[in-house]
Amino acid sequence: MGKKYGIILSLLLLTTAGFAQIQHFEWQNGQREYLVKIPAQHNETMPVLYFLHGLGDNITRLDNEFHFQQVADAFGWMLVVPQALSQGGATMWNAAMMNSNIDDSGFLMALLDSLAAQHPVDLDSVFFTGFSMGGFMTHRMAIEHGDRITACAPVSGLITHAMASHTPVAPVKMLHIHGTADPVVGWDGNSQYFGGNLGLNVDAIINYWKNANHCTGEPVIDTLPDLHNDGLRFVRYTYEGDAELRLLKVIGGNHNWYLNENQYDISYFNEIHKFFTTNSGGTTGLGEAKQPSLQLWPNPTTGQVNIEVEADTEITVLDLLGRTLARHQVRKGTNTLDLSGLPEGVYFLKTSEGAVRKTMVSDQ
Repeated sequence: MGKKYGIILSLLLLTTAGFAQIQHFEWQNGQREYLVKIPAQHNETMPVLYFLHGLGDNITRLDNEFHFQQVADAFGWMLVVPQALSQGGATMWNAAMMNSNIDDSGFLMALLDSLAAQHPVDLDSVFFTGFSMGGFMTHRMAIEHGDRITACAPVSGLITHAMASHTPVAPVKMLHIHGTADPVVGWDGNSQYFGGNLGLNVDAIINYWKNANHCTGEPVIDTLPDLHNDGLRFVRYTYEGDAELRLLKVIGGNHNWYLNENQYDISYFNEIHKFFTTNSGGTTGLGEAKQPSLQLWPNPTTGQVNIEVEADTEITVLDLLGRTLARHQVRKGTNTLDLSGLPEGVYFLKTSEGAVRKTMVSDQ
C-alpha cells in the first residue's frame, strides 16, 4: 500500500489551521480524542449525530473544513466527531478491514454513554454518518449496534467482507450515498488507489440491508432537480420495510463529500438530516413532540414565503454555514415573511422549538 497509500493521504490531508477544543476519553488503557459541539439553542433533550472521518484524516482539519459548530447550531443537535487511532502510519477505524485489536465499536458506544451522563441527550435519536473509511465504520456500527442507533448514513464507504458475514442485531434506518465514478472506493467494491477489492459492491450492500430491514417490493425512484452545472445527477431509491432503506446514487460522483448547495444540487449534510428526521415507515426517534410542525410555501420562493406554525414562535433565518441573518416573531397559524432582501441561494428557517425547514430564494 506504500505508494498508493501516499497518494490517497495527499488527497485527504490539508494543512491544519485554527484550533478545536479536543476532549479526551479513557478507553482500553489509553486516551481517545473527540470533539463535541453543543448547539446554541436546543430542545430539552438533544439528538446526537456522530461524524466519522476518513483514512488518514484528523478532527481538527475536519472542523476547519466543515464548521461543525455551525452544523450543530443549524440542526439543534449535539455533534460528536471522534478521532481514530493511528495504525500503520495513518489514522483509521477498525471497520474489520484488517486484523486489529482496537475496539472502536465499543469506544464509540461507551463515549455515547459518557456524553449522556453529562448532557441532556435523547438516546432515542442517535445517528451516525461517516465518509470513506468512516463510512465503512458507520456500516459496522449499524450492524453491531442497530438496537441503539436510530439511523445511519455511510458516504463513500462499503461493508467489509468480514462484516458482511454478520447478521445485524436489529433493522436500522439506512441511507447509503455513493458516487458511480469513485476511484478510491469504487461502486463495484474495487479501488484504483489501493488495488483489489475492499468490500461488498453497492448493489450487494443494498441487498444486504434489504434483507436486514425486511424490505419488499420495488423501490420508489426519484431524480433530484438538476439545478447546477456540476456534472452530477442525484437519484434516490427508497425501499420500505421494518426500517426504511435508501440509496442516493450520485451519477458521475467522485470520492467527495458534496457540501455547498450553491455549487452542487444538494448538500450531503442537509440530505442526511432530512432523511434522519423524516418518518416514512420506520421510526426515527423524532416524534411530533420533539419535531414541531413548520410548513412553508412556495419553495423555491422569489421572496415572499408563507409559513404555518402550531404556536407563536420566533423564526430564525440562517445561511448554509449556520449564521443568523434575521429573526422574525410570528403568530400561530399562517404568516408571510419577506425574504426578498436575501441574495439568491439556500437558507434554513428555524423555530424557537427547533423545527427546521430549508428554502431556496431565487430571482426567477
